[in-house]
Amino acid sequence: MNIESMTDKAIAAEIGRRIEQMRLEQNLTQQQVADEVGLSRISYRKLVSGAGKFQNIIAVLRVLGRLDLVKQFVPETTVSPMQQLKLKGKQRQRASGKQDGKGRTDKSDAAGEREELDW
Repeated sequence: MNIESMTDKAIAAEIGRRIEQMRLEQNLTQQQVADEVGLSRISYRKLVSGAGKFQNIIAVLRVLGRLDLVKQFVPETTVSPMQQLKLKGKQRQRASGKQDGKGRTDKSDAAGEREELDW
């Protein structure tokens, strides 16, 4: 499976499919998992179809005893020793943005027009 070529919706549906497979392997009904999490069975079905809230996905993984998957999903990052020296022991709070080759960090094109945001 090439996850990079999938849409966000397709990835969410695939995560739901995998959660549903784990539930079946543990021989639990949808209602049992939903009750344990505090969801209705319909909300659980929405979750496994890819329309679930992230917090509910975590709760279902907890019920299924697979909370370890969250660590793999978004691994903890470490700061390199050189970066730590530059920050003088402080933790980074803001990003400066990516710069183009000319030192510009805004979203202007070559003519100086602002890029439209689609959100």
